[in-house]
Amino acid sequence: MRELRPLFHLLLALCTHWVAEEMTVSVLVDVTTNALCPGKNTCPEAIYLNGIQQTVVGIFKMIVLPLLGQLADEYGRKPLLLLTISTSIAPFTILAISQSRESVYAYYVIRTICNVISQGSIFTISIAYAADIVDESRRASVFAWVTGLLSVSHVVGNLIARFLRSQYIFEVALSLLIFGPVYISIFLKETVLRTIEPNEDLPIMKKVCKVARQRYSSMKNAADIVIRSSTLKSISLVSFFYDLGMTAINSVLLYYLKSVFGFNKNQLSELNMMVGIGSIFSQLALIPLLNPLVGVKVILWISLLASITTGLLYGLAWASWVPYLGASFGVIYVLVKPSTYAVISMGSNSADQAKAQGFVAGVQAIGSFLSPLAMSPLTTWFLSSNAPFNCKGFSIILASLAMVVSLCLATTLNVEAPSEKSPQGDVEDLEAPLLS
Repeated sequence: MRELRPLFHLLLALCTHWVAEEMTVSVLVDVTTNALCPGKNTCPEAIYLNGIQQTVVGIFKMIVLPLLGQLADEYGRKPLLLLTISTSIAPFTILAISQSRESVYAYYVIRTICNVISQGSIFTISIAYAADIVDESRRASVFAWVTGLLSVSHVVGNLIARFLRSQYIFEVALSLLIFGPVYISIFLKETVLRTIEPNEDLPIMKKVCKVARQRYSSMKNAADIVIRSSTLKSISLVSFFYDLGMTAINSVLLYYLKSVFGFNKNQLSELNMMVGIGSIFSQLALIPLLNPLVGVKVILWISLLASITTGLLYGLAWASWVPYLGASFGVIYVLVKPSTYAVISMGSNSADQAKAQGFVAGVQAIGSFLSPLAMSPLTTWFLSSNAPFNCKGFSIILASLAMVVSLCLATTLNVEAPSEKSPQGDVEDLEAPLLS
């Protein structure tokens, strides 16, 4: 707990943000289905829109996530956190005002743009902020606490969604989303000391060209950091296939459950709460106990195996209680993320934390945009009356196979400490400020 004291202001702002985001998840299924497919449980249009959103976000995240990681190393964590955590305000403002068909379309457009900036980057920059403060030997436990608090926030968000009337959810979420950036701007302290260079008197076109060269060099440096480390290279592949499978499942799961079993806002909130409550224990208590005994690598193996089991149970669900059984494995599979963050942190030196986290997050984004391309049409097909055979969760079963590949790759993972020397000679040149 002592290690978390310097992170108090960060964690408080993050928790309110996560609560606000999570309390809207289950009700969004009902809102989008009612707006786009009135009176129906199955809404192909909503599934396709959700898939398009994830694909577009995934494409741009490949570039934006590593770039934000580099900027966080160069310009500091606080301004990047302020930028990323503020982006959710605009789309939820639209739904707080109106939930018509036009408003839902406007929500998807603006939410897509905002997710390009915020999805994944908030956690990546927060992990880098924590790594600035926490000793390396305690990072795995601290990262587990951070993800554990994420689970607590999810439970609180789903609890609010379960009992709060739908028409008030977006107003309450909006007030919490505004609180986060205001609190960070007042109380959060910067951990990166920025070296300000004198501005050069260059013509605008030369300055633009110089900035582009610096960005390319900096991104190439981040790629070199990962490629030259067997640990970071391996965990990148593990993360890619895990996100390919898990993102595919998450992109259609709630709509699948609503279509097959008629789940509404309350049942979806209960399902999410079940995952969150179990994961609180595993992340706040289990990782700190298991990590010294078996190490982060074994924890990663076990959590990947639990992810595969969950996916298969969802896909083969033959009764409405089976998804609850699958969700119970969330106690274990939520450990994939903290163990992945710990491996990345252990495989990179202190100066390259955000670059490494950002680059791996960019690799994960590739999986995030590839999976909906197949998942949305495949799920819609098997939910329709034109399915070639009766297995409504067939697409989810296929997505689970990607996580099987991730588990196989994780068994070959070797966690090695990095060299403190940069892989390139002139690091200062590669990390020149964006607007020098």
